[in-house]
Amino acid sequence: MIFTPDRTVFVLLSFEGPDLYSQAGGLGVRMKGLSRSLAILGYDTHLYFCGDPDLPGEETLEGGRLHYRRWCQWISAQHRGGVYDGEEGKIRDWNASLPPSVIDNVIAPAAVAGKNVVVLGEEWHTSWSMSLISDSLYRRGLRDRVVMLWNANNTFGFHRIDWPALALATTITTVSRYMKFMMWSSGQNPVVIPNGIPRSSIADADPAAVAAVRAAAGVDHLCFKIGRFDPDKRWLMAVSAMAYLKRHAQSVKLLMRGGREPHGGEVLDYARHQGLDVVDTVTPGDASGLVSLLRQNTQADVINFTSFLSDELVAVIYAACDAVLANSGHEPFGLVGLEVMAAGGLAVTGSTGEDYAEAYRNALVLETNDPVELVTELALLKERPKLAASMRRRGRTTAREYVWEKVIDQLLLRIEFAAAQQAVRPPPAEKPVRRSVRTIAPTRD
Repeated sequence: MIFTPDRTVFVLLSFEGPDLYSQAGGLGVRMKGLSRSLAILGYDTHLYFCGDPDLPGEETLEGGRLHYRRWCQWISAQHRGGVYDGEEGKIRDWNASLPPSVIDNVIAPAAVAGKNVVVLGEEWHTSWSMSLISDSLYRRGLRDRVVMLWNANNTFGFHRIDWPALALATTITTVSRYMKFMMWSSGQNPVVIPNGIPRSSIADADPAAVAAVRAAAGVDHLCFKIGRFDPDKRWLMAVSAMAYLKRHAQSVKLLMRGGREPHGGEVLDYARHQGLDVVDTVTPGDASGLVSLLRQNTQADVINFTSFLSDELVAVIYAACDAVLANSGHEPFGLVGLEVMAAGGLAVTGSTGEDYAEAYRNALVLETNDPVELVTELALLKERPKLAASMRRRGRTTAREYVWEKVIDQLLLRIEFAAAQQAVRPPPAEKPVRRSVRTIAPTRD
């Protein structure tokens, strides 16, 4: 059973999505990249997510192949704090209104057109709707035309999932071997399909901008850390390492961008308590703005960006820094590390879900939560510049193996298994075109 673009429709369900309002972590980035890549490959793709209340409810992109369906907008209009603001109300509305709409407007028409549908739900918020969709499809005689997968990107909300019902309705997947192991305690043995990155992210930032940022920082150790303010991200470890270096007469500059989580206040207070000079600032719009900011704040050890950081500027920072601290203690996959590699940067990762990271080959991989280990690794980069350069080159090679096109190849093979597991039948064979043949009588000489 081959799932070709002309005979397959994808439906992606996720609270997070491509809108700035809808992004709280790596899931929004994942959905943006996956949906766009499927559409570019020719698949009719429908992404349902809790979108910006001020944007159109429906939007079509990529030559008509990609369809954004912004859900729960009437609730989002009353909860402007982001995708998870008003979370419980959104879950109730999602479960009540989305399943019948997906079936009526996408799945049933696709079946009539002789196509199969792949429904991929993401994270615990969609677990109930996956079961509701499956049950409704059975009642309508359409279940054997739809492959259903549910993917875990994290362990958030696992205590709220009805695992037997979800396992009955879907084939369960996850993003790393570490997550597979974590899910065993819930009685699940998921299929591992890695995360991906856009091919466009594998590019060199403007070398002049990179050099200017490095020169403006003018320190022994220039580092960057981006992510949610969550203890699992080991922000305190990163700050402690910077403070340790400063106490030992090394100049440091930690650029950081967190979220709105309460742990952020704890991190910044801890940094100041450790003797680091912290500057909170609106994020500059481009590399030249960052250069000006660095020159104006030469005394700052930590620069905390308090607003949105563009992809273009992030890529420059990745390349300019000595190291990007993706040093999580619990990381289901570690998308930032791959993004750093794609941009030619050097990632410092933890050792949980980062299956792609190989110590001293394409990344620095931390085995403990001891800040001294991080200090030691940062010192290594200065002592062995050839090794650092080699890790950057090999990181770029690794990133190329995780572009979405290659990940989607793996996904399609796993969909074949899920289809067999769920007894999904292939779409009806296309009828051959009958052509009339005119017989010409032979002529006589």
